[in-house]
Amino acid sequence: MHFSNLYSFSNSLFGIGLLALLLSSCTREKGIAPVAVAYEFAAPAEFPDPIYTFKNNPITKEGFLLGKRLFFDPILSADHTISCASCHIQSLAFADVPLHGVSVGVNGLSGTRNAPALANLAFKPEFFWDGGVTHLDFAPLNAIESEFEMGSCIEDVIEKLNAHPQYPSLFRQAFTTEKVTTPYLLYALAQFMNRMISDQSPYDQYLAGTAKLSEPEIRGMDLFQQHCASCHDGILFTDYSYRNNGLDSLAIDPGRARISAFAGDHGKFQVPSLRNVGVTAPYMHDARFRTLEAVLDHYSEGVVASPTLDMSLQRGDQLGIQLTDSEKAAIIAFLHTLTDRDFLNDPLFRRE
Repeated sequence: MHFSNLYSFSNSLFGIGLLALLLSSCTREKGIAPVAVAYEFAAPAEFPDPIYTFKNNPITKEGFLLGKRLFFDPILSADHTISCASCHIQSLAFADVPLHGVSVGVNGLSGTRNAPALANLAFKPEFFWDGGVTHLDFAPLNAIESEFEMGSCIEDVIEKLNAHPQYPSLFRQAFTTEKVTTPYLLYALAQFMNRMISDQSPYDQYLAGTAKLSEPEIRGMDLFQQHCASCHDGILFTDYSYRNNGLDSLAIDPGRARISAFAGDHGKFQVPSLRNVGVTAPYMHDARFRTLEAVLDHYSEGVVASPTLDMSLQRGDQLGIQLTDSEKAAIIAFLHTLTDRDFLNDPLFRRE
């Protein structure tokens, strides 16, 4: 850097530092305490009771920060190129970038399903599109050991973490363990993910009486309750059931049947929460729809008959949900009120 530029730069830094010092002094004089970070889990009052077993793994500051570091660290992958955050990006409600569609892992390999958004996981009974994991603690193992994602094996990951210059000390601080083990690795990641609470959308503020919705949004909310809430139910906007929503006459991906081995589950996938749905495109398990407009066009005109098609999409000879263009636009306006900007920008979850 040129000397004159360096001098100017140092003066700028001095000015910034002086300003920060003055602001800090003013804050102390006024008795305004810095905002305390709440690491512990607290379920929103309007939410149901959490399902996660917090008695076994309560969230602590040390455990949360360890889980956060692991979430962003590609050390969990075989070639140190893929982290959890590679497919779960905060500004997209911890969903993947639209360009990817399905998840992209080590060596550029593509998976077969769209990486789901992450929020309010403490309330989920089962995980992944087919519900193949029934406890959040075990969910990261799928990504770590999948050849299409992190392509690693848990034994290798634990060996790398134990040989790391910092991780053994961080695990000791979080769990008083002498060495890194698989259960504590999974506990740390679960602490970080369990703290991902999304409950400050405009819709939540409307329910609390602190904000208003527009007329189109109110109309969309009424239409949503009429046509969509039988599946996307309650404050979490899902009933966590498995349903065939008419994407194909014969699904290539067996969905829930892969886990249940029951033919009646073929082509059924878990109903996703619609919280933050406005920023989590593309949609469906295989990412086939790029926009919310395309999703509603499917439900209105594109539902395909199949042996396991959900009964809510069959009304005699009529398939799907009949919606006009103005009704679709109103529903989409309402869906955008479920976007929680505080959650998407919360520095608590940001990479340090």
